[in-house]
Amino acid sequence: MPAMTSEAPMIEAIGVRKRFGSNEVLRGVSLSVSRGEVVALIGPSGSGKSTFLRCLNQLETIDAGEIRIGGEVLASTDAQGHCRYAPEAEARRLCRKSGMVFQHFNLFPHLTVLENLIEAPMVVAGLERRRAVERAEALLAKVGLSAKRDSYPARLSGGQKQRVAIARALCMEPEIMLFDEPTSALDPELTGEVLRTMRELAEERMTMLVVTHEMGFAREVAHTVAFMDEGELLVIKPAKEFFADPGHERARAFLDHML
Repeated sequence: MPAMTSEAPMIEAIGVRKRFGSNEVLRGVSLSVSRGEVVALIGPSGSGKSTFLRCLNQLETIDAGEIRIGGEVLASTDAQGHCRYAPEAEARRLCRKSGMVFQHFNLFPHLTVLENLIEAPMVVAGLERRRAVERAEALLAKVGLSAKRDSYPARLSGGQKQRVAIARALCMEPEIMLFDEPTSALDPELTGEVLRTMRELAEERMTMLVVTHEMGFAREVAHTVAFMDEGELLVIKPAKEFFADPGHERARAFLDHML
């Protein structure tokens, strides 16, 4: 577990609520993630985990509650119950502190691996091409895919695509990495290579919030496990303690099913 300091959490969600029509998918979710901490967010499918993750970088907007990134307010709710976001430029700056890796890779099929990596640094961050290429090549080496720099996504395995997606997110030099079920679309034999890359990031003290069904990763790599069910965070515990005793019957039933 990272040493506790007076530094503001990298992610702080307080009482977050979100509904789609009449379906309330997040029911007052509060979670804090410190710098360098790895939190595994687990729970049954449909419990609101991915929606919560998407709320943290404004891919979804919240109906109530507060979200702070590195101590700065992204969204807050006033006394009248109106939820307000930071001004657009400020919100964009805060959201760029997070890199996101999706379940289905979301690579641009018409761009090579290298082009996928340099697109956002050049277009969004204004980085000159030479520097963007240098950064991309270093990250491809890091994830073991230098030889694939000129390949198109269609020529890659699922595991390779996901490692490219991780490298692409890192190319924007985020302070936080959000992972939404990064291995669930992969064949079991390809899962290990992606989890290895994520483990290396954790060892480098990247702040990570990982929605996952990989209990081995949650147990061995995460500092903290948060269990969500039916839109509520029911348990937040250090990983070792959680796997020894989840402390809630629904969490225990989930673990019994998964292990």
